[in-house]
Amino acid sequence: NLRSRPDPVFNTRQPPLVMKGGDPYIRALMRTISASEASGNRPYSLLYGGEHVSDLSRHPEKCVTIVVGPNKGNCSTAAGRYQLINTTWFTIAPKYHPKPTRLMFWVHYSFEPEYQDTVVHSWLSDSQVWGVNISQLLRQGKLDEVLRRLSPTWTSLGYGIETNSVSPLLPKIYQKMLQEELKMAGKG
Repeated sequence: NLRSRPDPVFNTRQPPLVMKGGDPYIRALMRTISASEASGNRPYSLLYGGEHVSDLSRHPEKCVTIVVGPNKGNCSTAAGRYQLINTTWFTIAPKYHPKPTRLMFWVHYSFEPEYQDTVVHSWLSDSQVWGVNISQLLRQGKLDEVLRRLSPTWTSLGYGIETNSVSPLLPKIYQKMLQEELKMAGKG
């Protein structure tokens, strides 16, 4: 049998971001986070546990019981391409959402794909939040340092409590995503 085993990195389907523009290094990082958190063809509508929602006009806030791992028995509201829990979304959306809807005293933050991307891109680009310039570290080839820094937020990135089967592949996935993003940005 001369056929080699398929490379699992290339089986990890990572659709492009919906958002246009932005830093190709941050964009590649976002697609890498998505590979470990919400892999598949429809990551933006994915809830923790695998169900999809049709209404993305706001964060779904659906609490799904965790069935395995250190948080078994608790529930998670993680949703979307970056599996953001509702409290994280309500912390970052007011700061980074480009088009909140205001009605009297009520502010609404759409969870549509474009806004998931835009908010997360701005959040990852904010060096005050992370204490480092993530884009600069990525340009210096310090992906491990970035993943370690982000792992308390995204536990599947390889340094957290919920490393998964994709975690060891993340550096390879990142390189593949970066090549695609640089090519799309006309820099590859």
